[in-house]
Amino acid sequence: MLEALLARVSLYWRVLATGLSFVVFGVGGLLMRLVVFPLLNLMVRQPQRRVAAAREVIRRAFRAYVDLMRALGVLRYEITGLEKLERGGLLILANHPTLIDTVFLMAFVRNADCIVKGALWNNPFTRGPVRAAGYINNEGGAELVDDCIASLQRGNNLIVFPEGTRTPGNGVISMKRGAANIAVRGARDMTPVLIRCEPVTLGKGEKWWRVPPRRVLMRIDVQDDLAIGRFIDGGASEVMAARQLTEFLQNYFTGKYQSHA
Repeated sequence: MLEALLARVSLYWRVLATGLSFVVFGVGGLLMRLVVFPLLNLMVRQPQRRVAAAREVIRRAFRAYVDLMRALGVLRYEITGLEKLERGGLLILANHPTLIDTVFLMAFVRNADCIVKGALWNNPFTRGPVRAAGYINNEGGAELVDDCIASLQRGNNLIVFPEGTRTPGNGVISMKRGAANIAVRGARDMTPVLIRCEPVTLGKGEKWWRVPPRRVLMRIDVQDDLAIGRFIDGGASEVMAARQLTEFLQNYFTGKYQSHA
């Protein structure tokens, strides 16, 4: 009886703490837009330095947010291979099981760039940070891949989710060709990151208040680099190379995910 009561209290608390976390995220984004980044625009006049400063502010804010969620008892996290992300100009490819994957990666990757949905550019809670940090708008059309390659050439660490959206509830990973096009056309090795959420929460189509029966554990495992040479050195066209690489990534992430199950 007591154990069941404690489990129910824990569940109710985590629902409350999860809701509080969402409120903090929204209010924090609004304060950054209205206060932090206007001050940054006044203090740092050089555009490139201003973008770099904005990204560092976001990284520190996301790191604090992750630690807040841990302190509230919403989740725990474990990260292995983090030292592999301490380089520059990385093309970081990750699977996408939950809503907070981006927050975690950007909390621990310095000078991170990413592709954001066009809707976020007009969202009152997010448009301030994403515009100040110079992230890449996914409505760029044909220029999107070129923008990504240019970001890598500037030494940014580009975070890409090859699935294009969160993994569906059935857990089946399905890769789009965008990430492969960036790697092939930019001739860039890839740094894969495997993300596991146990139990799964904040997945595609899930309501935030449907928290799992126990505290979530986020496992983030940075893998060894994948060389692009094997896909582009054989004389195949860029289209064929991207197709082959997409198939490889599909099998790679599916196999890695299943082997860690």
